[in-house]
Amino acid sequence: MLSILRHRVYRHLFAAQVISLLGTGLATVALSLMAFELAGDNAGTVLATALTIKMLAYVFVSPLLAALFQGRPRKPVLVLLDIIRALTALSLPFLTEVWHIYVVIFVLQSSSAGFTPLFQATIPDVLPDEREYTRALSLSRMAYDMESLISPMLAATLLLITSWHGLFFGTMLGFVASALLVLSVTLPKAQASAVNTWTDRLTKGGRIYLLTPRLRGLLLLSFTTALGGAMVFVNTVVLVQGNFALSGQQTAFALAAFGFGSMLTALTLPTLLEKITERRVMLAGLGLMIVAQLSGTLITDYVTLLMIWFVLGAGYSLVQTPTSKVLVRSASNADRPALFAAHFSLSHAGWMMAYPFAGWLLTVLDVNSAFLVLAGLSVIGLMLAYKLWPEDENNALFHRHDDLEAGHEHLEAFGYGKEHSHLYVIDSLHLKWPR
Repeated sequence: MLSILRHRVYRHLFAAQVISLLGTGLATVALSLMAFELAGDNAGTVLATALTIKMLAYVFVSPLLAALFQGRPRKPVLVLLDIIRALTALSLPFLTEVWHIYVVIFVLQSSSAGFTPLFQATIPDVLPDEREYTRALSLSRMAYDMESLISPMLAATLLLITSWHGLFFGTMLGFVASALLVLSVTLPKAQASAVNTWTDRLTKGGRIYLLTPRLRGLLLLSFTTALGGAMVFVNTVVLVQGNFALSGQQTAFALAAFGFGSMLTALTLPTLLEKITERRVMLAGLGLMIVAQLSGTLITDYVTLLMIWFVLGAGYSLVQTPTSKVLVRSASNADRPALFAAHFSLSHAGWMMAYPFAGWLLTVLDVNSAFLVLAGLSVIGLMLAYKLWPEDENNALFHRHDDLEAGHEHLEAFGYGKEHSHLYVIDSLHLKWPR
């Protein structure tokens, strides 16, 4: 898997991803400490509001920035967004009011909502070989999982020599380093899109998403997976420290078990995806999460919780890691950034609903009932995704072009007149999915 790092451009972009992830992880810890200093016992409310603002930025700002930057050179846009993130992080230690935090967090997360989808859409152009791109996706999944393990430890180490103010400085350095690494390489030129009006640019990614059957299935998988992930991220502390009366250290180990399950599974995915389609891998991943959720009714001790969290992490990785491959196959090169932005927005809308729902479950139900409800919803999601995502979706689709004149370059390219078949994506020449 590490062999893909021989590609200089990808190696620099991957390093930029890892460093900025570590910087973001430091900011998460520092924000908690800052909220406590400014708000005292109301720190939990401040953090919850900040996380809600983050999700709102991800859901609503990402498509706006994708439309704004469409067709523009990628490198200046990515560097600009990194600089904005760096300056925003540097301003955080100087805030004196809680509402200042909310404004700055919105700016910071809005910049990330523009940066992340564009960055993700650039990687398949840097690594056009499908096997190498698959390995890059697994490496990226491992980077996210490693960040969740390493960032808290790094923050704890830095706090031995500095205050939480210094953690924000580390975040700023991470974004600056990311900008410098992006500047150090030549990125593939963005292809011009046939869509020109602002409204079309704004809605293009969402239209491609909702008109493509496999992506409607992917959206259901994303929403259902978010339910399972939110159960882990929201309720681990409740189960470990509330039900089992253990310490915060045991809570961290439980979250690490989920991360290890995800990370180890990501290592196996490149080989697995050479033999099995993304559809089958992702449906199987949700099935594995359902098995773990049903097993959640058997949780009576901490060790059992660790094992179930590990399996949940493995299933989560099986669903999440191949997602970008499905997106790449579902749009033309020119439309890819808009589609990635649409997925970024829609998938985070799922998380925005899943977080409060997971918290509500354990508030009104006992643990066994909560896991049964979660498993039931996941089964419904699995069945609908199976139905919406056609099994033969990789095949060429037969269709007609009554709207094109004879001799049009698209008709000439396939040589079958107005009736022909090819691998199908929604674009300016294919406005709806053929029956």
